[in-house]
Amino acid sequence: MSKKVDLAPLLLAWYAQNGRSFPWRFKGDARPDPYVIWVSEIMLQQTTIATGLPYFERWMKTFPDLKTLAQASLDDVLKAWQGLGYYTRAKKLHACAQQVLKMGGFPRDREALLRLPGIGPYTASAIAAFAFHQPTTVVDGNVVRVLSRLYGLTEVVTPEKIYPLAEKLTDKKHPADYASAIMDLGATLCRKTNPLCAQCPWQAYCVACKKGLTASIPCRQKIAKQVVRGAVCVIVNKKNQIFIQQADRKGLLGGLWELPWSKQATWRPMKARWHQCPQPIHHIFTHIDLTLDIYATEAEKVALPGRFISPTDVSKYAFSSLMKKVLSSIGSTPSSVFQSVAKD
Repeated sequence: MSKKVDLAPLLLAWYAQNGRSFPWRFKGDARPDPYVIWVSEIMLQQTTIATGLPYFERWMKTFPDLKTLAQASLDDVLKAWQGLGYYTRAKKLHACAQQVLKMGGFPRDREALLRLPGIGPYTASAIAAFAFHQPTTVVDGNVVRVLSRLYGLTEVVTPEKIYPLAEKLTDKKHPADYASAIMDLGATLCRKTNPLCAQCPWQAYCVACKKGLTASIPCRQKIAKQVVRGAVCVIVNKKNQIFIQQADRKGLLGGLWELPWSKQATWRPMKARWHQCPQPIHHIFTHIDLTLDIYATEAEKVALPGRFISPTDVSKYAFSSLMKKVLSSIGSTPSSVFQSVAKD
């Protein structure tokens, strides 16, 4: 690619005609509320816009500003986050809101933003650019893909490695529009598969396009998933209530409610006559392929911290997608699950 060509104006011209607008992002280098920018960036880190938009809209109705979020209970925050996964993000979002409220507002400086809970290099740059119009460089997965193809990088490239190249291209006078433009370019044209090269404003300068390497760039490092077989236990009392407990707040699903379960297939929470249900539950985490065998028993007391709840009250508690699958298999009459497997 020629080093003499300033590519930013080409991208900005394309963005002016084709860029997308969202509730948290606008064209013309507008400076929206940093709270809105921050929530959207945390929420969409590992979620598509199509999936995240309804959650964002509901979130803003529930927690319209920083103070409302900071003063909410963690249980309410996790309930609002329910279904998005990666619940550590929600917990750090809550902690960050409390810290920023004490500070009197978000700092404008990227380095100061990096010191806040849950805010990494990308999010700090995004807030600085979108909310405060700071001349920072934003690098997400879309930017890595676009620049890997633009420069014909055939090795595995990380955001840290691509940052110097991204920084050189960043338009310092229009950082918000430029950041939006390059991310939109990756999302709409320079897609993972079947990129629309003919419509790209940088096509004439793209090494991967010229050499026919768009299918193999960027090079992806595959991480093998750990295959785990565990057990989840349904404890039902005579009132047809099920026992639930709150996960340790330091864990992956910390603070959420769950049925007693373990990644150990032979684990049971107490001595009882357990009956195995015929259909296990299968769930995929980022790096774990998990299968849970379901075991049921009847008991009136459980020597674990937790509570019995009616199936009609399930919606009042924040459960992970995994636990929702288990609860769905139980249905509205948990005792019937026990009865169906307790015929022996």
